[in-house]
Amino acid sequence: MAAPSSVSAVFQEYLQHLGLQDFPCGLGNWNKSRCNARRSSWAQPAGLEEAVPPGEDTPEVLLELLRDQHSPWALPPDCSPQAQRLREVIVLAPELLHGSSVSQLVKSLRILDKGVEEVDEGLLQFQQLEELILSANHISRVTSAHLPRTLKVLELCYNDVDDLQDLCAQPPPELQHLGLGYNQLCGPSQEKHLTVDFWPNLVSLDLSFNSLTDLLGLVSQLSTLQNLRILLLQGNPLSLIPAYRGFLVDSLPKLSILDDIYIWPEERQQFHRLAERPELITSEAQLVVTIGEMKGLPYPEDFQLEPDCEGPVFAYSYWVTYQFAEGEELKDGGSPEGTEIHQSPTVATLDVDSSAQDTGETQSHQEPAATEEPEAHSAKVFATPAQPWADTIDWSYRKQHIAKDLVGLKSYLEAGTIVSVMEEKVVSWPVDPDENSATKEGQELKKNSAKDKQKKKKKKKSCEYRSDPPIRSTLATMRVTLETLLTNENLVATVCDFGILIPEKPPEPPVVDEKETKKGKDKSKKPKGDQKNAASKGKGKNKDTAELEEDQEPQPVPLTVQFQMQLLRWSSAASTKRQGSVAMSEGRTP
Repeated sequence: MAAPSSVSAVFQEYLQHLGLQDFPCGLGNWNKSRCNARRSSWAQPAGLEEAVPPGEDTPEVLLELLRDQHSPWALPPDCSPQAQRLREVIVLAPELLHGSSVSQLVKSLRILDKGVEEVDEGLLQFQQLEELILSANHISRVTSAHLPRTLKVLELCYNDVDDLQDLCAQPPPELQHLGLGYNQLCGPSQEKHLTVDFWPNLVSLDLSFNSLTDLLGLVSQLSTLQNLRILLLQGNPLSLIPAYRGFLVDSLPKLSILDDIYIWPEERQQFHRLAERPELITSEAQLVVTIGEMKGLPYPEDFQLEPDCEGPVFAYSYWVTYQFAEGEELKDGGSPEGTEIHQSPTVATLDVDSSAQDTGETQSHQEPAATEEPEAHSAKVFATPAQPWADTIDWSYRKQHIAKDLVGLKSYLEAGTIVSVMEEKVVSWPVDPDENSATKEGQELKKNSAKDKQKKKKKKKSCEYRSDPPIRSTLATMRVTLETLLTNENLVATVCDFGILIPEKPPEPPVVDEKETKKGKDKSKKPKGDQKNAASKGKGKNKDTAELEEDQEPQPVPLTVQFQMQLLRWSSAASTKRQGSVAMSEGRTP
């Protein structure tokens, strides 16, 4: 008996779902006079012309019950045309239900997302099967001895296949398409099974979104497939190599379509003779991260407090962080003008698990903020230089990353990156003169004597401040999807919209000294006539100005940051000679 998760078991359940044993299909009182007749499934049944005994239905009536959409025996609209055709054949030739005759009628079998784990020997009953689609199941091994020899199409995408040895033991000799995309193939041990010795008639091969890393080794095996015209390799770590497409185009001259993009003669000419220089192919990827303008940053209300030696002074700075795959080399990029951008001394490269940034001098306290769940990949955090508040902050940040762990880079791109806006707040307090004088004596008093004389002449007095440890917090964070870099896209450009941020309430103003209040009262005293004139003028304008202020009050805007990540690729074979290394293209590969 077939296992519950096998192909044969699922097919039997499917036949029961179609109701082939029930009215109006199958064998019963409605067609018992035709049960002993032997008819071909594709020939016109003689019963259509013979007289039907009383109590039985003609084949025409039975077929109408199947085809009428309002009939209770009609199939749901989402059923395939093949299922409808099979039911009609059974109505015309019900004797086919005996034995394995139904299996012999099937030329195309599609079993999608049914939990299949085993390709069992029951498939050998399908003697006419040409197309077998088993995508989105849980198949890890395929025994080639269980596959019909008539197969021309075998689709195993979205499964758990991690080894091709059993499949290549006795593969169907006439197979023209092999779909193994979105599986777990990795390592050179799998590439040796992709040769003409196993697949002499293969025209189309889908290996997309596996974990293949050896571009040179894979190309050497695929070059033996003389009939190969369509190839899908996107989504593999090796597809992130700058020379990936160009090297394949030149190495496989008979290939027509690579990763769903047609190969034109102009593209072949661009990469002509690149296959003769395999020493240029390195297992690394190069990506450039660019951060542009940031808008919508709330104005810190604390800025309204002016330093007057009576209260604290607040200083704010901001920067943007993003994650990148761990295990890579860095190249600091430049601004559009070509000047080099360095990291801010208060913003360092961090591990994702770090709870605070290390300045190299002192540790600061970080306010709690909403954080993402731990990433499945290892990543580091990189940051722009810190800048003070402004309506629009142009970071002009550009950094080139060289990733050597291609498997880790693929996992990172699948998960996406986290972009965050950070804030640092520093509170400075005026130093008590008495406290300061008790600690500063001797030489300091002599040095500052001349300066003190000058300060006395000035009306405004300068203050000395003591700064608290900086307080860092995350204002906003969001995930940026990068999966398209694993396909044919070379650029992800987006504007991160964090929504409207509500600033914190400002602290209470400091208590004003009594002497200053008296001075303020004296200044406010005016002649009665002046006060009356001012009052009369003010009455007429109060309502109008209030309405204008309400109308002109700026509406809050969402916090946005321009972010882009670009995967660098070779634009032609001549790119290998520029500047003694590799010049990269910035658009889509032709």
